[in-house]
Amino acid sequence: MTTTPRQAVQAVLEQPRLPEGDDERFTGYGVMGMPFGSGHYLALRDMVASSVGPAYRAIWHRDPGGHWTIHTTGAPELTCPRYFDSVTGTAHAPSIDVSWPDEHTLEVTMGDALHWRIELAPTAATRTMTAMGGLLPDAGWNSDAVLGAMGPMARTMLHTGRIRLRGATPNGQHYKAAPLKIWRVVGASATYCGEDLGDPAPLDTQAHLGDFWLPQRGVFFVGRARFTPTVERIDRVASDAGTRMGR
Repeated sequence: MTTTPRQAVQAVLEQPRLPEGDDERFTGYGVMGMPFGSGHYLALRDMVASSVGPAYRAIWHRDPGGHWTIHTTGAPELTCPRYFDSVTGTAHAPSIDVSWPDEHTLEVTMGDALHWRIELAPTAATRTMTAMGGLLPDAGWNSDAVLGAMGPMARTMLHTGRIRLRGATPNGQHYKAAPLKIWRVVGASATYCGEDLGDPAPLDTQAHLGDFWLPQRGVFFVGRARFTPTVERIDRVASDAGTRMGR
């Protein structure tokens, strides 16, 4: 039986396993990104497991002028702003709620500020890439060479514009993204701070934050991400090692 998006999310909620490693790791799902003809852009992150802090949800919003704000339910230093806030604003979100009216539709609300309905469907391309993701071992998802090749492949198959599954964040850490299961966004509507964002449509110029390029078509994912430790953590580890050597 084909797994639906709702089933895939339920599975990761029931078993939120982090990949092995000593880097900073996250497991979750969300909308990789969705552009609107009005010039607005939205993304959703629901990280159900984290190696650096509690689970959290975040909404990324870009206004038509190009200014980004990350609304997060968690502490900024333990959530998405940890990697991106040098080029984005940050706002605390008391709650971000996700509900599923059916197996292929999710609704996202952030108080009265955001109402976002997202309709998903598989395509031949998403089925192929999901099947490939299921066959790739963890070592493959951690390989620079493999991820470097998969980005252009995703761009060609999904018609999303440039995609990079590895690279540097604006704050300097390096990331590796592993979208294990994906679906196409086939319909959506949203209001943000009372404004109707209009129909989904590519931006005039594709947006990116550091090496992380936001897709020009809506893509939903279930997967994992890795980041190199922050500078503060690296300095702390080096200091601890020096202290041990001096004993």
